[in-house]
Amino acid sequence: MIDTLSELRRTACDLHAELPRNGLVAWTSGNLSARVPGEELMVIKASGILFEDLTPEHMVLCDFDGVAVEGDLVPSSDAATHGYVYRNLPETGGVVHTHSPYATAWAARGESIPCVLTAMADEFGGDIPIGPFALIGDAEIGRGIVETLASHRSPAVLMRSHGVFTIGGGPRDAIKAAVMCEDVARTVHLARTLGNPIPLTQSEIDALYDRYQNVYGQR
Repeated sequence: MIDTLSELRRTACDLHAELPRNGLVAWTSGNLSARVPGEELMVIKASGILFEDLTPEHMVLCDFDGVAVEGDLVPSSDAATHGYVYRNLPETGGVVHTHSPYATAWAARGESIPCVLTAMADEFGGDIPIGPFALIGDAEIGRGIVETLASHRSPAVLMRSHGVFTIGGGPRDAIKAAVMCEDVARTVHLARTLGNPIPLTQSEIDALYDRYQNVYGQR
């Protein structure tokens, strides 16, 4: 487990660089976590550390209640949220949280992002849903994430008045979903400034989603 944990810490640390690189976070906001395979444990960014200062040692090992199980660093204030997701969505291996500006603007309106783009159908399988408002610091946000995603194919949810949470089979998948979420949030916003975007039909969405998930790319 030590080798696996060491590698996981390094991977999680390296992937955090994608958040500022893609304009998804400001200052110390936002975080990424990764499930420890075969354990009810995860690694997550230490609270309040600047992204450029992160090292693998800043990836705090926590249980799914968000409590650090080794070391002296305080984990992210979102740790209990991530843990709730892992506990209730067992196929999830990575969770990302951002306040990326365009997607969070939709969250501030309490509005889902309608599926009007082929890229949305590909990645999200439909609209990007809006989740309920919840206070930070315990599992309540996690409960809202799980309940919202239970009825959607989307790996992303906009938590009202808060920001974006994405999930994936691993942390890299969750990062990709966060990047794509911000990209389509911006594009749909721009489209709405020109008029009413044309929604895709359900049959079009289903066909695009199936092709992207099962045919696109290398196998």
